[in-house]
Amino acid sequence: MITVKTLEKDPRRRPISSCWWLAFSLFLFVAPAVATAEADPTEAPMNSHAQRYGDGWECDWGYWKADQFCVTVRVPPNAHLDSSGDRWECSRGYREANGACAVIEVPLNAFLKTGGRDWECARSYAQVDQACVAIEVPENAYPVDSYGSGWQCDRGYKAANGACAAVVVPPNAFLDYSGRDWKCGRGFHRADESCVAVAVPSNGYLDAAGNGFDCKRGFRLSGSSCVAVEVPEHGFLASSGRDWECERSYRRSSRVCELFTIPANAHLGYSGNDWICNPGYRRQGGSCAQHEG
Repeated sequence: MITVKTLEKDPRRRPISSCWWLAFSLFLFVAPAVATAEADPTEAPMNSHAQRYGDGWECDWGYWKADQFCVTVRVPPNAHLDSSGDRWECSRGYREANGACAVIEVPLNAFLKTGGRDWECARSYAQVDQACVAIEVPENAYPVDSYGSGWQCDRGYKAANGACAAVVVPPNAFLDYSGRDWKCGRGFHRADESCVAVAVPSNGYLDAAGNGFDCKRGFRLSGSSCVAVEVPEHGFLASSGRDWECERSYRRSSRVCELFTIPANAHLGYSGNDWICNPGYRRQGGSCAQHEG
């Protein structure tokens, strides 16, 4: 007869499900501690956000970076955050003084400048210390902005000893663009306080300005005259029309054009007035020597 032995449960052995639960509970308890211990010291603090480009973080609008924290920007009265958002600046009509914004005292007959951080006197007034004093505008003048004397002479007048004197325009002249001086008309040049006719020599003509002369093509200036350009044989007038150049294969020598000889292993240069050695040769005196090696 076969006897079947029944296996009894070991009271020391825990069920499998019970062991799984114990391990999970231990994980939940230990994991946060491990994560805290391994946290990145550069982790973004409160009131910050990731940089738009690259790694790292930056503070939100209205906060400034202090070590690894974002601190609120304390904006004083009569101020506002600047364009960067991490600093403040005084509003128009105020200027910074000891960490606050003090009102700008604008005197009578003055106004705030465009930036709003200073003032300047109105037209017809000049600054004297912290006040604006009326400017005395002389006869034949008009007020201008507060720089300089504060006034300017009318057209046809020029400043002289605190007044405006009439500009004396001589014959054959006219007021210039400024209206405070004169220029000679075409065909005349200035000589002291008068306009003298331009003496145009033979083979010359009035220049573009009209106050001098130029020589015609084929002539050059010599003193106050225009003399003919003497072109030698195998030469021709230069593009300026006031000098000459030699033909190709000739070079200038004093007042003549000399034919030059092109040595062996050379050819006429681009200018036509000299020669250059062929590739593989170098110039050596009046000949072309072959490169060594």
